[in-house]
Amino acid sequence: MKTDNLDRLLTDLLHEEVERESFCLEGLEERIVTEMSGRLPRSGPFDLLKRLLAPTRGGRFAQVSVIGATAVIFLAVGIFLGNHLPVFAPALRRPAPAARAGENEILFVIPAPEAQSVVVVGSFNDWDETPLADADGDGVWTVNITLSPGRHEYAFVIDGRWWGHDPLADAHVRSFGEYNSVRYIGRVGDDV
Repeated sequence: MKTDNLDRLLTDLLHEEVERESFCLEGLEERIVTEMSGRLPRSGPFDLLKRLLAPTRGGRFAQVSVIGATAVIFLAVGIFLGNHLPVFAPALRRPAPAARAGENEILFVIPAPEAQSVVVVGSFNDWDETPLADADGDGVWTVNITLSPGRHEYAFVIDGRWWGHDPLADAHVRSFGEYNSVRYIGRVGDDV
């Protein structure tokens, strides 16, 4: 047999086979659709979220939108809680009163709601403990100390733990491996 005859014979056999079985193809699409419609999954409450987070081309914008909206919600909740929690009460955000002419009594204040004892140590008291008080039990510990003009390093000791980052300090320095807070007392132009 020649190659042309073989090709023609195979082609004819295939055509005959397709013609014999073509009756099976009639209505195939409708049969598939009918059978598949009974098997379709039902949409649940999380399907929309799954579609939004699906890594598809159209879904990328939705993903970025969901992430952005989540960030905005967390930011709003954080701002709300920051203004309404007692730890962040407005009294704590007020700066420490500055020394007036002729007065050098300085208020030291630190929020420590769970603390049993709070003391302040510094260059102004030869690093000896000066206790703070929480008179009304709100967790805000205070003491007024008379300071001479100049630069004063200090730190709080809360239940025996060193706390050198006073948020109301003028500066912070690191000494002997620990941080200390710094207050400057005096007027501009004074030799401080």
